[in-house]
Amino acid sequence: MLDVKGLTCGYGKVSVVHDIDFSVRPGEWVSIVGNNGAGKTTLLKSILGLIPVTSGSIAFEGKDITKAAPNKRIRLGMAFVPQGQQSFGQMTVEENLHVVADQYGSEAQARYDEAVETFPVLKEFASRRAGLLSGGQRQQLSIARALITRPKLMILDEPTEGIQPNIVAEIQRSIRSMAEDRGIGVILVEQKVQFAVERADRYYVLAAGRFIGAGEGGPDAVAEAKAALHV
Repeated sequence: MLDVKGLTCGYGKVSVVHDIDFSVRPGEWVSIVGNNGAGKTTLLKSILGLIPVTSGSIAFEGKDITKAAPNKRIRLGMAFVPQGQQSFGQMTVEENLHVVADQYGSEAQARYDEAVETFPVLKEFASRRAGLLSGGQRQQLSIARALITRPKLMILDEPTEGIQPNIVAEIQRSIRSMAEDRGIGVILVEQKVQFAVERADRYYVLAAGRFIGAGEGGPDAVAEAKAALHV
């Protein structure tokens, strides 16, 4: 589905990410773990077309999108959940979801129902203003809004930041489900190694803009990934 080859990118003349190779298949969860400043968000921005690629290539479903605009990548089936639990705080949960769902006309209600099925708490709090939700609930709302687009590839940036442990576990289960049950490819970047690696299919360790480790995910892989990061 996604093929990244020899990717180098950064800001102006400064390269932040260097010679990155990886791929994501349909229904596969791939995690990229690294400490602050490793280049994780910069890598995501290049995949989304938010910053230019200095060298290398990005292909999505066999199409070269290296120079494609971000809106074209979204139309092709990418969805992005940025860091920070994005939502319209003065609007209700239901209104936040319908902002996206209503773009799909006759499919709007079905897409809305799919989203709240993934996170039942959103159905329970449908009439509550998003600004009154906990950080974890707002993160669930952000992911649900992205799911309404029925993406082929879901990209998540630090989804556990500032979220209570019980919600972190629920989000982890939901990500695993969207990959296995819906066939959505997942790219997740995180500092929390256990969350990122123990249920992923594969992982990469990023440091100073380069991959310094990689392997199959699973509970037994957590210690190896932590060792590569020296955490």
